[in-house]
Amino acid sequence: MTGTPNVACVEIGGIPIALSTSDDGFLDLLRQRYGGFLSSSRPEFELEFDLTSSAPVSADDVRVYRETNNTNTDDEWIFERGDFRAHWDPRTGRGRVRQNSNPYSLDSVLRILHSLILAERGGFLLHAASAICDGRAFLFAGVSGAGKTTMTRLAPSEITLLTDEISYLRPSPKDGGYSAFGTPFAGELAKSGENCAAPVSALFFLEQGPENRIQELSSAGAVRRLMRNILFFAEDRVLVEKLFATAYDFVDTVPVRRLTFYPDTGVWDLVRKFDPNFEGNSGRDFERHFEGVPEHA
Repeated sequence: MTGTPNVACVEIGGIPIALSTSDDGFLDLLRQRYGGFLSSSRPEFELEFDLTSSAPVSADDVRVYRETNNTNTDDEWIFERGDFRAHWDPRTGRGRVRQNSNPYSLDSVLRILHSLILAERGGFLLHAASAICDGRAFLFAGVSGAGKTTMTRLAPSEITLLTDEISYLRPSPKDGGYSAFGTPFAGELAKSGENCAAPVSALFFLEQGPENRIQELSSAGAVRRLMRNILFFAEDRVLVEKLFATAYDFVDTVPVRRLTFYPDTGVWDLVRKFDPNFEGNSGRDFERHFEGVPEHA
């Protein structure tokens, strides 16, 4: 059943976006999918949806580029894949989306839009799990199979999951650091993160091994790994340069380490005791440091 367009405002990372559709079924779907992120805030941006079919997600690569026009003003952004095509005007904050009526296409469109907005504001989306522990956010990144989902499954019950898939990062003007926000973009856990935020205490690049161990990374190595895990799709030199600058600032601001871990709950004891000012780098070193045991014991 279709009728007058209705709007649901979805606020992720403190950025409210109005989603407009005339399809009641699609409106119900997005309200269920983003239930924890629905907002009464005044929208900063708006997307209007025109649905085509219920076909599955396309296996095609996504393209994100500016469409050339005949004026001297900024061009519209185009997002396109086999299952959707979107036009978004950054001057007005409004866009139009023609897509298949499935939630995964919608997720993709929203991720792309947020990646563009964040790039302009000094933030980014990161292919990483993240969680709040003792009021601090920790990020866990790595290649597929490195252990992002495993880390979230091993987390104690008092840990607040922000995401097991896509971490949402914005600069924090108050303290000069970065904050991590919960997202509804779920991975293998098929579970949305909590709609909350916390200052980022550390980013760990994961590797599975025979013991739990935290090791230093060079700044250059940290930036390279970070850039490989940032989600950004646009063919745009200016925004890519901004992302590079943001990545360097993030590494200068936030401790970035390699975390080798054995898949048991003990790894979270190491994470919650993490102190970037302490030179020790193994689980045993951290236990000595915090329990006051002499180094030669």
